Amino acid sequence: MSQSALANVPTVSLYGIRFSKLNMQDTVHLLAERIEQRQPTQVITGNPIMVMTALEQTEFHNVMTEADLVVPDGTGVVWAASHIGQPVAERVPGFDLMHRLFEEGQVRGWRVFLLGTSQETIEKTARIIQEQYPGLAIAGYRNGFFGPADDQTIIKEIRDCAPDLLFVARAVDTQEPWIAKYKEALHIPVMMGVGGSFDVIAGVLKRAPKLFQKLRLEWLYRLLQQPSRYRRMFALPKFVVKVMRDKGNLGKHRKPA
Repeated sequence: MSQSALANVPTVSLYGIRFSKLNMQDTVHLLAERIEQRQPTQVITGNPIMVMTALEQTEFHNVMTEADLVVPDGTGVVWAASHIGQPVAERVPGFDLMHRLFEEGQVRGWRVFLLGTSQETIEKTARIIQEQYPGLAIAGYRNGFFGPADDQTIIKEIRDCAPDLLFVARAVDTQEPWIAKYKEALHIPVMMGVGGSFDVIAGVLKRAPKLFQKLRLEWLYRLLQQPSRYRRMFALPKFVVKVMRDKGNLGKHRKPA
């Protein structure tokens, strides 16, 4: 599959950020083809907080607009797309997408590298994933405590493991820009930031119960677990107000009015 194939993915633009309209199944199929064809692909699981951050920080906006595929992770993004008459097929949660890729990888024998969180958590995460998906190869893993001076060493370590997928669990303002900066050097078919997903897999955090997911209140459940995130959550009502105000111009705006 060529780069032009990604250009054919149906999208909706929210402030210049192109969100995929594909459903989960088609997204997995697309990424499976990217892996089989060895085409480096940065996947961003976009949500309202990330959109608002992009509107405040030009560099982060560039990262999101230049990503190969941005999927609608947050329910606010799904709502915004419908609000402007350009609905996406469904929400594509990053946590679920990662596990769907694990399932596909188990059948195809893909290799995975896990990068991020603490050493104890990443070791436990790797062990659990390997137990759940025995046909999947955990090519390597490393904690997320490193700085720019370590980047080249880490890139070499990852490349030496020859993974098909790289999942990075660091802070949003760190993981997406890091992947974007080193995408060409890493040259891995699928590279995706997964935030706190490793903490959930390892049991450090709990994923929202089905009821919260059904009511689209996963953000509230996470806030209850991590009250320190309350400042970030202010972005959610700001996003709703801004989308309602800018309804006719969401595809054109790059900066807050």
